[in-house]
Amino acid sequence: MNIVSTVNEVRYAVKEWKQNGLKIGLVPTMGFLHEGHLSLIKKAVSENDRVIVSIFVNPTQFGPNEDFETYPRDLNKDVDLCREAGADLIFHPEPEEMYPDGFCTSVNMTGLTDALCGKSRPVHFQGVCTVVSKLFNITTPDNAYFGEKDAQQLAIIRRMVKDLNFDIKITGCPIVREEDGLAKSSRNTYLNPEERCAALVLSKAVKLGVQLVESGETSSEVILKQMKEVIDNEPLARIDYIEIVDMNTMKNTDTIKGDVLCAMAVYIGKTRLIDNFIHHAD
Repeated sequence: MNIVSTVNEVRYAVKEWKQNGLKIGLVPTMGFLHEGHLSLIKKAVSENDRVIVSIFVNPTQFGPNEDFETYPRDLNKDVDLCREAGADLIFHPEPEEMYPDGFCTSVNMTGLTDALCGKSRPVHFQGVCTVVSKLFNITTPDNAYFGEKDAQQLAIIRRMVKDLNFDIKITGCPIVREEDGLAKSSRNTYLNPEERCAALVLSKAVKLGVQLVESGETSSEVILKQMKEVIDNEPLARIDYIEIVDMNTMKNTDTIKGDVLCAMAVYIGKTRLIDNFIHHAD
């Protein structure tokens, strides 16, 4: 497995692979890898001849008061995990490589980016779309893999790929959870023991929402009210948002019909965590 830090090194490797007719998969990450990331890498390995994992904490998707500087990083551990999972190349650029002096271009989207995380993190998805577009252009993969925990991000990337005619198949992979239900996240390391226990209200609320839908409840208002009660009963939890939206538009929907996403962002202390469930049309 190779570790490279420049665009030219990636392009050189990819050119050689493509000359040999090999299929390429990309797993974009911000590092500090956990089992959720590994599930993406293993899926990519199973479906491609060569797999690239990008490890880049992207500064443009963090707001001015967010955790860019403190975001957890552990490249040595990431390298070991990528090797064990079967990756062929790690692309680990410095910010200056991705955003050289004078950089002034961005990929912006309207509509899908306005709700949920886009409402409370206004610069976030512009940064995501820009860096993912760059990674797609640098690596030119056949397939790219993203986690369903970031469901809005996945929907946005699928839309961007369609709108901008990227010849890439986007695959979403299910949320990976701890044994007690907490969704795996690099930011879970911010939680102290008391907060870690409190954070279980997210998965408890998700589980309740799923049960309500499966029992035949179709009113978004009823479902959200009961899910909010679960979270509000935890003193350390503060809801950023919890909403039920149409998967294709990210617009609020009053009833459970078609493909819908129930997504939440909740602060546990100072740490913002996300979780969701998706209900597909029969």
